[in-house]
Amino acid sequence: MLTITDLEKAYDSHQVLRGVSLSMEAGERVALMGPSGSGKSTLLNCVGGIDRPDSGDILLGTDSIVAMDERALCQLRRDSISTIFQFFHLLPTLTARENIEFPMQLIGLSEAERQERIDELIDEVQLSHRADAMPEELSGGERQRVAIARALSTRPQLILADEPTGNLDSTTGTAILELLQTLSDRHKTAMLLVTHSDDVTHICHRTVHMRDGQVQPADAAGDTE
Repeated sequence: MLTITDLEKAYDSHQVLRGVSLSMEAGERVALMGPSGSGKSTLLNCVGGIDRPDSGDILLGTDSIVAMDERALCQLRRDSISTIFQFFHLLPTLTARENIEFPMQLIGLSEAERQERIDELIDEVQLSHRADAMPEELSGGERQRVAIARALSTRPQLILADEPTGNLDSTTGTAILELLQTLSDRHKTAMLLVTHSDDVTHICHRTVHMRDGQVQPADAAGDTE
């Protein structure tokens, strides 16, 4: 589903990614771990089309993300890849329900289909009773549930998550991870999760370790890649 080959990325004279290669299957959850500065977030940004690598390739199915122009990258982020952020990034002037609906408006789904998906998703994230609340009225855990529902609303092939529980207390974080696992399985959505937390690895099929811009061999990382 996702194939990353020999990815290189530098900012000025600082080499951030050094020949990174990684592949993922449809519906697979992969935890990406490593110390700060190891290149995890840069890799995530390259996969999401936010940063462009200096060399190498990223294939989503058979489509090269690296070869896409800006219009194609915008379409990719609308249709095929969604992102869950540590700090939620909900639109403050929209209700929970409207935040979930917004990406579906961008891809042109009909009103009837949008409402059907919203009803399904808001029930799955257990927020039906808070559907009309504004983001400022929601707790951190509730905001992240809305963000998860929003990410799933377009039925993407891949969700990128950057420290999805990093801004939550441990109890809420555990609940969010269980929800991510359940919904990923239910919707057959692949997830690439950048994390410092061992708890995140427990919901993933495997863990990939990075250091100094490189993917570490499985035996060096003490894990199966």
